[in-house]
Amino acid sequence: MKTRFVLIHTSHAGNVGATARAMKTMGFGDLVLVAPRWPNVLRREETIQRASGALDVLENARIVATLDEALDGVSHLCATAMTPRDFGPPTVAPRAHFESLLKSELMTHSQQALEAKNTLNIASSETPLAEPVAQAGVAFLFGSERFGMANEDVYRCHVALSIPTNPQFSSLNLAAAVQLIAYEWRQALGGFPVHSSTPEVQQADAQQMAGMLAHWEQALAAIGFLDPAAPKKLMPRLNQMFNRAQPTQEEIHILRGVAKAMLQTAAQAKQ
Repeated sequence: MKTRFVLIHTSHAGNVGATARAMKTMGFGDLVLVAPRWPNVLRREETIQRASGALDVLENARIVATLDEALDGVSHLCATAMTPRDFGPPTVAPRAHFESLLKSELMTHSQQALEAKNTLNIASSETPLAEPVAQAGVAFLFGSERFGMANEDVYRCHVALSIPTNPQFSSLNLAAAVQLIAYEWRQALGGFPVHSSTPEVQQADAQQMAGMLAHWEQALAAIGFLDPAAPKKLMPRLNQMFNRAQPTQEEIHILRGVAKAMLQTAAQAKQ
């Protein structure tokens, strides 16, 4: 689904930059500002600094005078309003609403696909098919830092998203709220894979494990810990222990280094 973030009457330039950064980290780039305090907010130094590299989001952002202009091309409006009201759209947590929204969207697309297939089956080759229905879009609306969203803006939305927070301290910075909503929406859409910050380790194979155990058996016998005449079940137990540990190739090298040191120490003691 097309995704847009809309900031209404934003007063702090830094929050615009931080919002751009929050959006880009989650793979979103459609930002619209409705009548911000600073007409040149997208070029202000604080905005650029807080964007921290998300300059493409700022460059593609639009500034409009009214909310109507900001909502072109979107069909589902999500307010982020915490202030209690006499009436208005239902208040739900983002995660629950996104799951419901995507299920509904999937059902709609399935129905449209079925109708299109039926139309294709009955239409003659000379009859032009109707254009496909435009993809739905969702917009997340955020009010000003001081006053939040105006009632009239909330009333036109389909839902009011409420981020579950500490009841005794529920105030969120604007950019922090954007980050949370962007994260939950990205996760609902499938998320991004987690990339490891460390190189992939190579597990030791059976041959390397057997070589290390043979080395240890020799070293344990050299220091008198293992009696070759009556080994009992020491080596099988060590084998099971190392199997559970699943040592890497580097760890096998360390263990063999320990065995080598034990053999050298035992040899020196006999001199």
